Amino acid sequence: MRAPGGSVLERVRGLVREVAKFGAVGGLGVLVNLGVFNLIRHTTDLQVVRASVIATVVAIATNYIGFRYYAYRDRAQSGRTREMALFAAFSGVGLVIENGVLYTATYGFGWDGPLASNVFKFIGIGTATVFRFWSYRTWVFKALPPVAPRAAPAAADPAPVPRPERRPGPLPEPEPANN
Repeated sequence: MRAPGGSVLERVRGLVREVAKFGAVGGLGVLVNLGVFNLIRHTTDLQVVRASVIATVVAIATNYIGFRYYAYRDRAQSGRTREMALFAAFSGVGLVIENGVLYTATYGFGWDGPLASNVFKFIGIGTATVFRFWSYRTWVFKALPPVAPRAAPAAADPAPVPRPERRPGPLPEPEPANN
């Protein structure tokens, strides 16, 4: 039995490729995010969540470039303004999720040390990544509809279909003429 859009195995392979590309771009984004976060934390007096928000915004910009030109380069590219607006909106929700975890750990539980901040920042990134993967692939970088196979051109004059010959039965005898 074939599923729409290919066999189940083909669809699973496609999803694995998509997750791998998303992970490669996301991995770079995590490095950028944590790098900028720690740079800001160790060189400025900004509060932990403010530093995290700045780092997340820098990572979001890096990720857009990676997603558009690497992970989802085969997806629809029309409506770039719409795409960027949706990306920014869903990234903003991810930013709230990510930094909400850090905010809760820092201000709710008082875990504000460098190690704790990085651990909860990382947990927040992981939590937000699940949301981002779903929202980006569903709403932002939509898959193109499958291309229907092209039909062979129809012949101008199709060959006639042979029909079995019908043999006429005996003709009825004419009636005698009455003269």
